[in-house]
Amino acid sequence: MAAASGSIRVQRCMVSPAGRHSASLIFLHGSGDSGQGLRTWIKQVLNQDLTFQHIKIIYPTAPPRPYTPMKGGISNVWFDRFKISNDCPEHLESINAMCKVLTDLIDDEVKSGIKKNRILVGGFSMGGCMAMHLVYRNHQDVAGVFALSSFLNKTSAVYQALQESDGVLPELFQCHGTADELVPHSWGEETNSVLKSLRVSTKFHSLPGVYHELSKAELEKLKSWILQKLPGEMEKQNE
Repeated sequence: MAAASGSIRVQRCMVSPAGRHSASLIFLHGSGDSGQGLRTWIKQVLNQDLTFQHIKIIYPTAPPRPYTPMKGGISNVWFDRFKISNDCPEHLESINAMCKVLTDLIDDEVKSGIKKNRILVGGFSMGGCMAMHLVYRNHQDVAGVFALSSFLNKTSAVYQALQESDGVLPELFQCHGTADELVPHSWGEETNSVLKSLRVSTKFHSLPGVYHELSKAELEKLKSWILQKLPGEMEKQNE
């Protein structure tokens, strides 16, 4: 189900900044969810919306497509997988098609006056994997990438792209629950180790007792990192 750039425009749920818009955050949901669903889940975990004074948050929704791990059932997924495993080939046709579609989101922010080094991209589970493909293979000039409960396959095209790259790479923020049964903690840890060996600046945060879910401690850590990568005008003046 390949899609040329421009033929699909993803639906998006947006949270506007409280003050002047000077940076943007693209937050990708996990398989079967939606942008609105992710926003609501975060709100439940934090007991409030994730909001910033100067950062616009964009929660896109993956277009429905057949998903092989669901026996070809239709689901809101960023790409297809042959199976949920870190030891099988990636479904690159669908990943590459979605990279083109999501590039439109980044381009929209740039057209509205936001510099690429003031844009962060990340996600939960499959959304974090998609974000790593989008950033490390196509947009190495954004401010950073985050991946929560995510992994890359052992022979990922992300690793191949980084082996050929000699520029400065965006920093990665990665978290993973030690009790995750859907995406084992070891898969996330291995992904982080390989990325580190390929010159990605990253810290891996293990979350004791956390399953395949978002946690309050994790989101508070993420919020601090976001503000470190995308400081507001006052913070920049005080540095």
